[in-house]
Amino acid sequence: MFTDVVKVVQTLSEQVAHWRHDNNARHLHSQQDFKTEADRRAHAFLTSELSHLYPDIPVISEEDEAHLSTRPTRYWLIDPIDGTASWYGGFSGFVSQVALVDNAEPVFGVVVAPVLNKTWTALKNGGAFLNNAPLKSLKSSSRLVFVDNTPEPHGFVKDLMSSMNASGYYESGSIGLKSCLVADGTVDLFIKPVVVRDWDIAPVAVILNEVGGFLRLANGSPFIFEGPMDKPEGIIVARDQILLERAIECADQGC
Repeated sequence: MFTDVVKVVQTLSEQVAHWRHDNNARHLHSQQDFKTEADRRAHAFLTSELSHLYPDIPVISEEDEAHLSTRPTRYWLIDPIDGTASWYGGFSGFVSQVALVDNAEPVFGVVVAPVLNKTWTALKNGGAFLNNAPLKSLKSSSRLVFVDNTPEPHGFVKDLMSSMNASGYYESGSIGLKSCLVADGTVDLFIKPVVVRDWDIAPVAVILNEVGGFLRLANGSPFIFEGPMDKPEGIIVARDQILLERAIECADQGC
């Protein structure tokens, strides 16, 4: 299961965790986009290592200066640090993540959360794993735990939790990490009605597919890994189809 790639991402994530205490790594190159020296370092390391291991597979990174709408048939899609704000603020909710995309479909994914000591991996038709332990298929349940990135639910999520009679709330950081928490059964629903980009979610898409979870644009349309990287509609990550349809309906019309 691309164990060499998993080791590279784990090595990077350990460095990223240490860089939180490095003032040079914490230097902000862009306040508006919240880009740090650590993002640049992580991009350089991951791009170099993947290119060395698989010289015939191009690498597309969040940190590239430009992203074309036309993509290679097969490529690595990487997010060297997903959740930079959490990383910068001293919180645990950041990850390093990599996906292999083949014919517009993510077929391998790895997401590493170093402070949490967790590594999620999946290979198409090969199962999904958390720290090498197989993840179980997701099943319908009466439980409804939301996840978002603030200490208490607020705004759109707070309103949706009320209308859907949610039973709990979980705070977490990066988009990739929150989606992994749906995939491993920690939470049940993640909704982000803002711009989401393919590198935020491609690694987790494989994991969700392997456990029977659901990933859609926030309007219910399929999430397609083609064309522009930006998905202005936002996303829904749901435990099961019934919950997905209920969330779409509530978000669109109210319950």
